[in-house]
Amino acid sequence: MTEKTYRLVGADGREYASSTPGAFGGHRKLRIYGRLDCKSALAFIAKGQYVRHRVFFANEGDARAAGYRPCAKCMKTAYATWKATHESAAHGPPA
Repeated sequence: MTEKTYRLVGADGREYASSTPGAFGGHRKLRIYGRLDCKSALAFIAKGQYVRHRVFFANEGDARAAGYRPCAKCMKTAYATWKATHESAAHGPPA
C-alpha cells in the first residue's frame, strides 16, 4: 500500500510533498488563506471555481510567511489584525 502524499506550500512560497494534509487552504492568485471549512471557499469550489488556484498550508505561520493574508469570512479576528497592521504600514509614519 502506498502512502498518500499531499502538496503543501511552505513559508518560502514553494510547494513540497508532505505525508500530512494541510490544515489551511488558500487561493494562489488572490494570496488569501483560511480554514478548510470556510463557507465562502466551499461555495466557490461547488461552482467549479477556485479549484485550480487552490493551495494548502501546514499552518498559519507558513501561509503568512509565504505572503498570504487571512480570509475575512472564516478568520475574522486574524483578518482584522492583519488589516490594521497592513493599513498602518500603507499609510507610513505620521508627518
